[in-house]
Amino acid sequence: MQSDEKIQAHLVSVWRESKNFFSIGGKEGMLILTDKHLMFVHKTEAKMKWWQAIRQRQVINFLKSKNTMIHHDGYVESNLIQDLENEKNIQLSFDEILSISHKEKEWGNILLLEYEKNGKLQKYQYSIAQDWVKYPIKEPTKYMKVDWEPFVQYIKDRQKSTK
Repeated sequence: MQSDEKIQAHLVSVWRESKNFFSIGGKEGMLILTDKHLMFVHKTEAKMKWWQAIRQRQVINFLKSKNTMIHHDGYVESNLIQDLENEKNIQLSFDEILSISHKEKEWGNILLLEYEKNGKLQKYQYSIAQDWVKYPIKEPTKYMKVDWEPFVQYIKDRQKSTK
């Protein structure tokens, strides 16, 4: 992340599942869009109380408006820079993204992303969870129907090259 970058969209309670062959399970995290990068942060320094409050507020927001281009207070660029120090979090420049699209499913809407990192082709599906089950493992039980189009278009409009 560059020092002049600004957060354009910040989504919490995002469920990421690999679409690669033989992949099982998923991860919960935040999907963050800046002027120049897309990040998936699943290891954060944010406090649990903040996370729960923002997650509830996000659900209410999506029930009113489906727009994914939202930003939550209490998490700014300095928080993101700190979270990106953890190598488990993913940062992609827009030109590293090979394919980005979205689909409407009966149970919720998904963002489909394909990119190459460290010589490996990665394919992921992202969705926003509304409710969770915590036992035996944490997994979403209900997903949100959101509008991924402005999110996807923001990235496509800023890509210098598409492969």
